[in-house]
Amino acid sequence: MRLANFINGTFVPPRANAYLDDVEPATGEVLAHVPDSDSQDVDDAVRAAKAAFPAWAAMHAEQRSRLLLKLAELIEQNLDELAQLESRDNGKSVSLARRLDIPRAVANFRFFATAILHHASEAHIADGHALNYTLRQPIGIAGLISPWNLPLYLLSWKIAPALACGNTCVAKPSELTPLTAQRLAELSLDAGIPPGVLNIVHGYGAKAGAALCEHPDVPLISFTGGTVTGAKVAATAAPKFKKLSLELGGKNPNLIFADADLDEAVSTSIRSSFWNQGEICLCGSRIFVERSIYDAFLERFVAATKQLRIGDPADPQTDVGALISAAHLEKVTGYLRLAEEEGGTIVTGGKRVDRPGFFLEPAVITGLGCDCRVLQEEIFGPVVTITPFDAEDDAIAFANSTRYGLSATVWTRDLQRAHRVAAKLDAGTIWINCWLLRDLRVPFGGVKDSGVGREGGVDSLHFFTEPKNICVKLS
Repeated sequence: MRLANFINGTFVPPRANAYLDDVEPATGEVLAHVPDSDSQDVDDAVRAAKAAFPAWAAMHAEQRSRLLLKLAELIEQNLDELAQLESRDNGKSVSLARRLDIPRAVANFRFFATAILHHASEAHIADGHALNYTLRQPIGIAGLISPWNLPLYLLSWKIAPALACGNTCVAKPSELTPLTAQRLAELSLDAGIPPGVLNIVHGYGAKAGAALCEHPDVPLISFTGGTVTGAKVAATAAPKFKKLSLELGGKNPNLIFADADLDEAVSTSIRSSFWNQGEICLCGSRIFVERSIYDAFLERFVAATKQLRIGDPADPQTDVGALISAAHLEKVTGYLRLAEEEGGTIVTGGKRVDRPGFFLEPAVITGLGCDCRVLQEEIFGPVVTITPFDAEDDAIAFANSTRYGLSATVWTRDLQRAHRVAAKLDAGTIWINCWLLRDLRVPFGGVKDSGVGREGGVDSLHFFTEPKNICVKLS
């Protein structure tokens, strides 16, 4: 299968006629050939988006809403096909893609398609002498760069609000997972999205992504990915005064107090540790357990980990699929070796599965302190550490001990403690007695090295528009 860039409503080959191999994680075999795009391809896409912008921005919000709702409907109608494409491209279980990734992409388009119909703006009377009000207008071309771990879900999280607000866009999906982006482009044609409004350019981040960030006609960049790459994006965008949103890495803590519902804490923590092979930026990779229940929690958690079914992502019974690539598998196993060097014990898992592809047993590590690299650096795989704590202040200090601050989870039946601890945690999102419950109305993003800016709900509507204040003299 040979993919193409999607520019001005047409599928076109890369200018240099160069392609990359898209390798299927579950087999290690080449699944497709992906355009190895460069600055020429990006420039073509930007020109198309620039030409389409005036008419799209001037279109009534209700009409844009109808087109995006139609696209959501088409995604939903093709849910099974998209889930299978994502499973083959990403290595995740097809059952997870069916119940998480694709439905959430549908929800993204529906939410923002209708949100633009209800946007309100305040007006202010200045002592009867003047009327002040604010218009929120589309900015222009949005450069959207999305990662490989939740390919369609996170791409739609950017495309939906950008288009809803009246911007056109050039999207650069990960070169490791291009298939659902290709299908989205096809469905956008079926939905009636005008040519040039949505453009998709494939290729490496260091080439196509960098060209998009550098382009003088792209005033806005939304990037989701690793912290190191995010720093490069920021360094490129800042001197050009581009509007910037960065959703970066996480090393998320899971705090379990002695009064927690242990059954629920264990079952949910298994999901928050190992869903999508741990390749979710919100996964709880550091578990801190109050010492009085540490042994009981560890015993149950290890037993539940051993019950996870590893295998063919296409099998609906599979819990844990393949890691994204051979290079990523080597990175994750490197951290397992490091854990033992740092004095940790791999209680269960951590071994490669004897089958084609990039499979790894979910690993549970004990015996490491918060200063160890394994507890400080983002691994982004099915690896979790479990550490005891003695007091509430210790739990908070352990949780806040990394440079990341994306999310956290707190398990306790004590309502006052839940609020008190949550307020002291360095994280953009904190779940109490749950994980990954989602409300599109709330802001989303991290603190410290987990990113800058917020998207979601009104924050996305504000990020993808520019305020213009109007003052009218009344007397």
